[in-house]
Amino acid sequence: MPLNIALGHASLTGPRERNEDYCGVATPEGQELENKGVIVAVADGIGGHKGGREAAEYTVRGLLADYFATPDTWAVPHAIETVASALNRWVIAEGSRNAELTGMATTLSALVLRGTRFYTAHIGDSRIYRLQAGVLRQLTVDHTWEHPELSNVLSRAIGLDKRLLLDFADGDLELHDRFLLVSDGVYGVLPDALMREILLDHPEPQAAAVALTSLAIAQGGHDNATAVVVDVLALPAANLRDSLESVAQLPVPPKFKVGQLVDGLLVEEVLHDARENVLYRVRNSRNQQQLVLKALQPALEGDAGAIAGLLMEEWRARRVVSPHFPQIVPSEQRSCLYYLMTWHAGATLQERLAADQHFPVGEVVHLGIALLKGIATLHRLDILHRDIKTDNIHLGQDGVLRVLDLGVALSLAELQPGEVPGPAGTPSYMAPELFAGAAPEKGFDLYGAGVVLYHLLTRKYPYGEIEPFQKPKFGDPERPTRWRTEIPGWLENILLKAVAREAKDRFETAEEFLLALERGPTRPIAPPVRLALVDRNPLRFWKIVALASLLLNFLLFLLFLLLMR
Repeated sequence: MPLNIALGHASLTGPRERNEDYCGVATPEGQELENKGVIVAVADGIGGHKGGREAAEYTVRGLLADYFATPDTWAVPHAIETVASALNRWVIAEGSRNAELTGMATTLSALVLRGTRFYTAHIGDSRIYRLQAGVLRQLTVDHTWEHPELSNVLSRAIGLDKRLLLDFADGDLELHDRFLLVSDGVYGVLPDALMREILLDHPEPQAAAVALTSLAIAQGGHDNATAVVVDVLALPAANLRDSLESVAQLPVPPKFKVGQLVDGLLVEEVLHDARENVLYRVRNSRNQQQLVLKALQPALEGDAGAIAGLLMEEWRARRVVSPHFPQIVPSEQRSCLYYLMTWHAGATLQERLAADQHFPVGEVVHLGIALLKGIATLHRLDILHRDIKTDNIHLGQDGVLRVLDLGVALSLAELQPGEVPGPAGTPSYMAPELFAGAAPEKGFDLYGAGVVLYHLLTRKYPYGEIEPFQKPKFGDPERPTRWRTEIPGWLENILLKAVAREAKDRFETAEEFLLALERGPTRPIAPPVRLALVDRNPLRFWKIVALASLLLNFLLFLLFLLLMR
């Protein structure tokens, strides 16, 4: 069952000649409702400025339109902040260009209902309330200055400052929740107790919104009065994974045999047979296109976690549109659980290493640039790959590098608050913090990319090969020129920065790493600072100190004996 709401809204001008409030609601359906949710917004243009209405209307309209244009993989606060920041820049620029609109600004209070959670974004002094079990609670804080002569002097608003600072909050939805978004023309006249009484006395949201605004004006309100009431009538599955799982109630297929025909797909080769998944090269009998079919192992039939994992992998992959990734191919008919993606002739970098292929320095730099472009694409979508390694990087016969396997990837949109994902990755490619249980971060993909380039050049790992369940100790990484002397100094510095022991010493973004590779020797980065022995290997340091102390004491003892004679 999808999220189901009922809503009502009203906005009255009152004694003023112009209504500077503006409200809007976007209620999508289907996949868009599931991925982005319902968004409601109220804005109150700052009074006394001709552009107040323009700022309020443009901000709400822009937010409702552009929010749905952000990637599905973005978390709700990230999406709203990105859109609101652009709107803030437009309001400031428009106010500076047009003398009649000088000082235009607006408050903004937005509510998103997605899945079983709600999210609020807020700046200014419009408000969001939640009525739950008869208790009315204010969810936002007014951004106003205390002034002895004036009331409601805004300290924050859209259009006031180039640096936009929104308040965000979120929580779990419950059936029969009622949300209220209002401008100060309502709550400034009606106390919270009276608003609660009106909300309880009017079960229909439209009637409640009209009653709130009408009473505010009737009781002498001198401002515009705007109210939006939203009722939660039905809740969907617990989270995105559950929602996807409920959509695909297909059986896990048995092992396919070469030559078998499945849904019009001819199985030509088993590409990979792993513990959880099987990959086949298939040919579409209708158009002769060769594809990759990915399915679960038959033993995982009924495993809700594995099924949800495969569905989430397809969900992520559909949203990564880039030449550096295999692309999802829609399946016209599916009799069992699998998904299809484009097939490309070639081999993984690990397969090429195993075939004893030599990678010149120039080729490694070229591959690194392509790899970082692929990782940057993921990170812009707020997706973390979490298993960047030579096995998961494919170099096609067409010369295109493609990043494979989003099976353990994560997007922020699919994580529940407080959810701590389990560990993932291949030990030799994992950043030191991950062995201490660090939460996933984009920087760990960059560390893995650094290890990939290091390994392509040297066939070694910067801290030696790390076996599963091993608890490694990290000092300084070995210089790659120890294994391959022709590596230029500028490239060595880049690699050592990428795989530095401390996260603060590494590249912060894929774009920064990419730029360092593209600039190469023309603008080399500084060499890393080598750690002192006491920091690099404390045990060895204190062993040396103890040995030196022992030798010194022994020499002093000999000297004492000689003097005694």
